[in-house]
Amino acid sequence: MTAFADRHIGITADAEQRMLDALGLTHSPDQPIEGAEDRVDPLEQLMRQAVPDSIFTESGESGIPLAASEAETLAELRELASRNTVNRAMIGLGYYGTFTPSVIQRNVLENPSWYTAYTPYQPEISQGRLEALINFQTMVSDLTGLSTANSSMLDESTAVAEAMLLARRASKAKNNVFVVDADALPQTKALLATRADAVGIELIERDLAAGEELPAELFGVFVQYPAASGRIWDPSAVIDAAHVANGIAIVAADLLALTLLRSPGSLGADVAVGTTQRFGVPMGFGGPHAGYMAVRAGLERQLPGRLVGVSQDASGYPAYRLALQTREQHIRREKATSNICTAQVLLAVMASMYAVYHGPDGLRAIAAEVAGKAALLRDWLADAGASVVHEDFFDTLNVRVEGEAAAIVERAHGAGILLRLVDADTVGIAVDETTTFTDLHRTALLFGGKEERVFGFFGAGSTGALPESLLREDEYLTHPVFHSHRSETAMMRYLKQLADRDYALDRGMIPLGSCTMKLNAATEMASITWPEFAQLHPFAPREDVEGSLAMIDQLEAWLAEVTGYDAVSLQPNAGSQGELAGLLAIRGYHLANGDDQRTVCLIPSSAHGTNAASAVLAGMKVVVVACDELGNVDLDDLRAKIEVHADALSALMITYPSTHGVYEEQVVEINAAVHAAGGQVYVDGANLNALLGYARFGDLGGDVSHLNLHKTFSIPHGGGGPGVGPVAAKAHLAPFLPGHPLAQKDDHAGGYVFEGGAVSGAPYGSAGVLPISWSYIRMMGAEGLRQATAAAVLSANYVAARLGDHYPVLYTGEQGRVAHECILDLRPLKEATGITVDDVAKRLIDYGFHAPTMSFPVAGTLMVEPTESEDLEEVDRFIDAMIRIKAEADAVAAGMWPSDDNPLVNAPHTAASLISGEWDHSYTREDAAYPVRELIMTKYWPPVRRIDQAYGDRNLVCACPPIEAFA
Repeated sequence: MTAFADRHIGITADAEQRMLDALGLTHSPDQPIEGAEDRVDPLEQLMRQAVPDSIFTESGESGIPLAASEAETLAELRELASRNTVNRAMIGLGYYGTFTPSVIQRNVLENPSWYTAYTPYQPEISQGRLEALINFQTMVSDLTGLSTANSSMLDESTAVAEAMLLARRASKAKNNVFVVDADALPQTKALLATRADAVGIELIERDLAAGEELPAELFGVFVQYPAASGRIWDPSAVIDAAHVANGIAIVAADLLALTLLRSPGSLGADVAVGTTQRFGVPMGFGGPHAGYMAVRAGLERQLPGRLVGVSQDASGYPAYRLALQTREQHIRREKATSNICTAQVLLAVMASMYAVYHGPDGLRAIAAEVAGKAALLRDWLADAGASVVHEDFFDTLNVRVEGEAAAIVERAHGAGILLRLVDADTVGIAVDETTTFTDLHRTALLFGGKEERVFGFFGAGSTGALPESLLREDEYLTHPVFHSHRSETAMMRYLKQLADRDYALDRGMIPLGSCTMKLNAATEMASITWPEFAQLHPFAPREDVEGSLAMIDQLEAWLAEVTGYDAVSLQPNAGSQGELAGLLAIRGYHLANGDDQRTVCLIPSSAHGTNAASAVLAGMKVVVVACDELGNVDLDDLRAKIEVHADALSALMITYPSTHGVYEEQVVEINAAVHAAGGQVYVDGANLNALLGYARFGDLGGDVSHLNLHKTFSIPHGGGGPGVGPVAAKAHLAPFLPGHPLAQKDDHAGGYVFEGGAVSGAPYGSAGVLPISWSYIRMMGAEGLRQATAAAVLSANYVAARLGDHYPVLYTGEQGRVAHECILDLRPLKEATGITVDDVAKRLIDYGFHAPTMSFPVAGTLMVEPTESEDLEEVDRFIDAMIRIKAEADAVAAGMWPSDDNPLVNAPHTAASLISGEWDHSYTREDAAYPVRELIMTKYWPPVRRIDQAYGDRNLVCACPPIEAFA
């Protein structure tokens, strides 16, 4: 049987030999390699040349189990899944049962054309995803009644925290007071406490529905609508009072409820936030789900995250692209207003397609049925003598049962129903679209209801127990896209059309440096839709989720093993949140030691931009450390900065291997200098794919790191999310890792208890996709992970060697090797030929490739990362394309083609551009469309020509354009 590692790693033994030949590492088996003791393996020699001796780890004993086959792995997962019990969840608190339309599950969630795509930074080859996200933004904007929505947030609770920060910078009030609704979701209140404390915001809780007055000074007010208790009330007076105080009014709203209720915008809100989970996205034990944020006119440029806009291409046709805030933290660094650099694209696509499939009438009917069933349950409970606390509600009831709440919740659990224990006298019950009349009847029986019921049918016009004064009267989702795909046939074809406009890993290599676009194996993906994992409520009782908890403990232990740390928290639901959690752990450690003056964070100038933004959000002051001409941290400048800030030094954030794609030789010395001054070392784990099996962060001096499961551990990028960013730490920092008030257990792998503040709405973050990384490690084993690292490093060095004569490789290590990625310097090309990095990136589309990472970390460069998953044929195809593009640029410089009319500046070429009108270019149609003959059978045609980014920012449109625009 073929080992999984051999399926995952694209380089065969024969290909490996040819690549090593190109690197000058071929040798006779009986000829020892100088300086490598008795080793004769040339691939091992390459790794010794790349990885510094001071951190190099020999292959040996590991706590990772031996690699399992794909069948064995699925069997083990089935056994873990069998330990979970999927009861009828009626807990609510922002997580609800929902029906995922099969056409969406099969054609989006389970379709590699959607889940293997990258963030749409190259918009010409991302038009399908971008249209789906425009649909999402339109859906959110319409339902919230606000002018502009972004293309998703990480979850509801983090969206509220981001809205709080938006309010502070947008408000004209000069104070640090933020008012929180006492009836907000408990997980949101916990997360707000974490985020506010780090940046000096004072939280004041008020029972707003009960009429408690606002403080005299505030910069923002947050209202839950409907409230966590289910109560519905009119917050417009509170919103008006906030505005009088120069504050910003934020409303967390349930989108399904908004199909029946007045929108936050109509009530005067400035910002609306929430989740789209109940729009067809399974609960997944807490995630991933697409949060949302929408703002009134005037706040568009304050939005965190990503915003999709409409621009036009070179032919003047409408085209989508990311607008305004694209990777703003990489540009503004410590001045960034948010550290978020991912969204929840795959889940936002699912939620948007749920709205497209059902349309406004279908959504309204689902909401009406939920409201009607909740009201019916209220009537049955009243018959039983129970007291429903609130008269007005949508889907959630709080029921008073003096002293009996715990017993009722326990009886319900025994009957297969999960209710919420609010307090000793109160039970919470939530109804959703999956709740049946049988569920309602069985629930009423728990409160002493009748054994038999006779009731009439209520139709789609029901408004349940909603107050008439708050019923919605305006229309929404009026765009034709929400009315055109009612049949499954139409929906299937629409999803296929959108997917065909995109470039994903199912088409070819995506050689993005810093992003690790590797194989997302089908076996790894198989279990995420199993009901035992997908249908779990994140606050279900511990005994219902023992299988998931066991899997989580195993994954935590494995990640600790491969990184050299002691404890791991899987709660952060993005790499940016993992960064923040790690820095908050360092902050908590210093405060516990009485070192509250330690607030300075040293960050190399080459670092990921999110590092600086995360440090600011953790309450730290950023001090930049210079890099030398080789891209390494400047040791002299580091020592000088340490000396100046020794008493205030909190941490150093360093990416290893470096952002420049090399293994810094002095990393142990760097970390020791920080420790000697009393600081902690944060090692950014973004480039862990170049290290696994050969070195460990904890061994080279790291105290804490975040990991990117969507990079190194094979969770798909999903077109820009989901991401998972666990935080791993040494034992002394473990107590300060993220805890959660609603977690099923306090202890984690290794027996550690985390007491830090929550950084995500759910205790285990995006738990629904953790089986992917669990499966990856289980099937690779320690040796497979090591082989993957070597294959990735081999491929990157092969690319550097073959392209070095055509494009300078900007940075290498002391022995002339790169890590898992290399930076090609295109600035000399521009100087000699006038051809820019943008021209090369767009011309690669004509050759059938996604471009590498552009102008990061150095402007005018391309960062290339082939990963271990690509075979030599595909790597060579990319290399040959780059060599041909260099020849094309030289032809422009030689005068063969004009500088303003050549295949590069006009790239990419659409099919329409080749057949419309007379061909009056200086090059042939064949030059444009088929620069190599191999493309004739497999050509990818971009749907639009080069997009005018500046036009889109000057004419900001972030909702579905009218059909006439495409005429």
